[in-house]
Amino acid sequence: MLAGEVKPTAGEVLLCGNDPVGSTGFLGYCPQDNPLWPNLTVKEHLEIYAAVKGMKKEDASIAINRVASALELKEHMGKAARKLSLGVSRKVCFAISMLGNPNIVLLDEPSTGLDPKGQQRLWRAIRAAFKNKDRGAILTTHYMEEAEAVCDRVAIMVSGKLRCIGSIQQLKSKFGKGYLLEIKVKESHQVDQIHNEIIRIFPHAARQDRFSSLLVYKIPMDNVQSLSQAFLLLEEAKRAYNIEEYSFSQSTLEQVFIELAKEQEKEDFELNNTFQWRHLRTESI
Repeated sequence: MLAGEVKPTAGEVLLCGNDPVGSTGFLGYCPQDNPLWPNLTVKEHLEIYAAVKGMKKEDASIAINRVASALELKEHMGKAARKLSLGVSRKVCFAISMLGNPNIVLLDEPSTGLDPKGQQRLWRAIRAAFKNKDRGAILTTHYMEEAEAVCDRVAIMVSGKLRCIGSIQQLKSKFGKGYLLEIKVKESHQVDQIHNEIIRIFPHAARQDRFSSLLVYKIPMDNVQSLSQAFLLLEEAKRAYNIEEYSFSQSTLEQVFIELAKEQEKEDFELNNTFQWRHLRTESI
């Protein structure tokens, strides 16, 4: 709907005060499926899309050189699309979306299918492209790591409903259920002693995983009155029990999403049971 491909069933979509269907010059779009012709080169793709966007030939040449340099595409400009790796193909699609200096860019699953190294490269390119606050992007993703890596604000949808929107820190503070503590131990025979110490420091800590050298705990918010005090006690435990290392962090965005999904499932279950109960009562009457 935002790209103008599907008509809204109700309401209207306005981007920068404009209807995206009638005026798309301000809009860039990087779809999930690469819109590339197999036999055309990278340069030919960029030239064609620049022409479609109404760019003058001289301006297009400058813009193409700039975006190719920024995304490390120079060495691929003469290659046919069918010979490109998936990572390079995604960068080409991102480059196409940036042509014409659009005010808003829609990024649909931009790093889908990429290996971790390719994802990191593309995320760096996205962050660099949107340093200027005069330009914005709407990014859809199933990867919470991707949202944390490139987004200033995040909206989470569960079962087709918008559940929350805000900065990553706001969402973690409001919907996060606590902290995550990971402890790497040097001596496996000390595991029980270390566990008892963690329960002493955080009485309601719940152990999530236990391996020969790694302990993982979920710590409720109300067990941590002061972060400085928590770190002080953990440092004392580290010295006393010869702990190799530990990490103490707030809930990840992935955990926030899981908690919201659980809440939605519970609401749907209760609603379904209520409907069935009313239906049974109606039938019995």
